Amino acid sequence: MADDPPMDAGKPARVSISRLKLSNFRNYESLSLRLAPSHVVLTGENGAGKTNLLEAVSFLSPGRGLRRATYTDVTRNNAIDGFAIHASIDTAEGTVDVGTGLAGNAPGDTARRVRVNGVTATSADDLLDYSRILWLVPAMDGLFTGPAGDRRRFLDRMVLAIDPAHGKRVLDYEKSMRSRNRLLTEERANASWLDAIETPMAELGIAIAAARAELMRLINGMIERMPDDTPFPKADCLLEGELEQRIGIESATDVEEIFRRALHDGRSRDRAAGRTLDGPHRSDLLVRHRPKSMPAELCSTGEQKALLIGLILSHARLTGELAGMAPILLLDEIAAHLDEGRRAALFDIIEELGGQAFMTGTDQALFKSLEGRAQFFDVSHGEVTGV
Repeated sequence: MADDPPMDAGKPARVSISRLKLSNFRNYESLSLRLAPSHVVLTGENGAGKTNLLEAVSFLSPGRGLRRATYTDVTRNNAIDGFAIHASIDTAEGTVDVGTGLAGNAPGDTARRVRVNGVTATSADDLLDYSRILWLVPAMDGLFTGPAGDRRRFLDRMVLAIDPAHGKRVLDYEKSMRSRNRLLTEERANASWLDAIETPMAELGIAIAAARAELMRLINGMIERMPDDTPFPKADCLLEGELEQRIGIESATDVEEIFRRALHDGRSRDRAAGRTLDGPHRSDLLVRHRPKSMPAELCSTGEQKALLIGLILSHARLTGELAGMAPILLLDEIAAHLDEGRRAALFDIIEELGGQAFMTGTDQALFKSLEGRAQFFDVSHGEVTGV
């Protein structure tokens, strides 16, 4: 992972989507939009397809998008072929044409393909070379009170934005863990086979924990740089997990051996439980509201929302400085529960970050202070028109 950005780090390069084309995606049979490098505001009634557009943009990054939907689920009903998303992304090095989807796959093939400038990419991780896409959606409002798994996914996506290798580490670790769990169900599991799984599993687990710990160090440092009078309260973030807490205190080699031994010694217990009980898949992200010195989960709904927005904005700034490119932000219904002062402050901060932002809402008036700084569209029943 990159070193700390210097305090006088140069402004990150602006990255923006100049053209977006959809085919058979959700409620869009066909759509082609030309976009200015400014921000994009999408307004319309609930259910019109605003969030579907944000979801399509989120597929220009690794993973299953902001809804974590299966690829077959996002394909338009009754579509003969699978969905396709094409985008022209303007970067500091020029325009890059990106395409992804299931269109053209053989029947039963549900693996999405990624093409960059007409060439098939080795994996979706290649998309991180051209843009970093972050999002905040209403489903995340319960992040601090919901299950730990949601916070781990949130944490890992934050790491992925600044450490592109992290996604593969997590996938490989989970694959190894599933193999170990299956092997433990066998009445006479071969000990050497378990050794062969647990050794790389320990190596991956420590790499995951170290990347998360480094992200926490960097994000807390970025939060410290924020002014005290910010409209979005500062957060104190820490990791709850044995491995993460050992990182930086003991050598990586020692921690790896401790984890490998724990897996070995815990085989009988894990067999009885039917799952692996130790590892980074059990860790949690803990957040406190600094001004109130209160755990985030005990704050009011409004305080939690403001705290989450502040955390996302700090992460966006960190991503821009470390990646050298300002992230594209997807902000769904972002203005609905903010007063006029906080809305204006949010829009100013987004502008200062230097990237392109896609924002949705039911009322165009909520985005009045963005006039002249954004491109406005009306969304209605899968149709998108300029305002």
